[in-house]
Amino acid sequence: MIHSMTGFGEGRTTDNGVTYRVEIRSVNNRYFKASIKVPESFQRFEAEIDRLLRERMGRGSVMFSLRVRDENPASAYEINEPLVKEYVRRLKDISADYGAGITVDMVALLNIPGVLLPPNIDEARLAAQFEIVKGVMNTAVDQLLSMRAKEGESILRDLQSHCQEIRGKVADIAKLAPTVADDYRKRLTSRLGQLMGGVEGGSLAPHEDAIAREVAIYAERCDISEEISRIHSHLEQFDALCAAPEETGRKLDFLTQELLREANTIGSKANNVVIGQATVAIKAAIDRIKEQVQNVE
Repeated sequence: MIHSMTGFGEGRTTDNGVTYRVEIRSVNNRYFKASIKVPESFQRFEAEIDRLLRERMGRGSVMFSLRVRDENPASAYEINEPLVKEYVRRLKDISADYGAGITVDMVALLNIPGVLLPPNIDEARLAAQFEIVKGVMNTAVDQLLSMRAKEGESILRDLQSHCQEIRGKVADIAKLAPTVADDYRKRLTSRLGQLMGGVEGGSLAPHEDAIAREVAIYAERCDISEEISRIHSHLEQFDALCAAPEETGRKLDFLTQELLREANTIGSKANNVVIGQATVAIKAAIDRIKEQVQNVE
């Protein structure tokens, strides 16, 4: 079944004073591409997060964000007091050299690299926390996939509508196609009759064989039966792919290009105004299909 590549999901939980929140967004992309943002202590798990996302999604640009809020005192950053004292001492020396007073903004000092030191990492605790993150992540992915499936249903209805329109236009063309050669014969005979009418004793009888050969060549050149057959075949494959359980977006995109190629061939070969108009309508429907297929996983 068709799934969209656009979706959003989130999950959150609190455990032992630690709050975890995961947000996942996805948009169109020809391949799978993940952008992962996690706190520094969880960066070692980025490859595992990427692998888990790939297991659940086939295509799309996926933005993964993890936020962790730890309210336990043990998680507080330590202040590098010797470094802070050294900065304050140097600032005082500078102010003394210039004979100016100094006011030290301690909060600003905390922004200096190396002043705040992260707490020591408890590997066992971090591993347990990541197991919790995976559970929250699965909740977010479930929501995202649900949204992608729901939008996929809407896309499917739209694609089926356009395919049905193409079938109708192709049926109209198939009815008109056999008359193209006959219309050409009538026009050719009429034109030659006008030309021969001005010639004394003029008659088309000696030219019937030549007319027949010309019409036969024209009929072969304008034959679009193969193109019509291929369009029907492509539409059948299109329907089958739409119902397939695996990701089919790239295959649908390829079939859309093939449909357009056949429509262009019909337009160039038919030499009939009505068929040309029907072909334009088919190409317009194919363009709308192509736009929709770009969002199919």
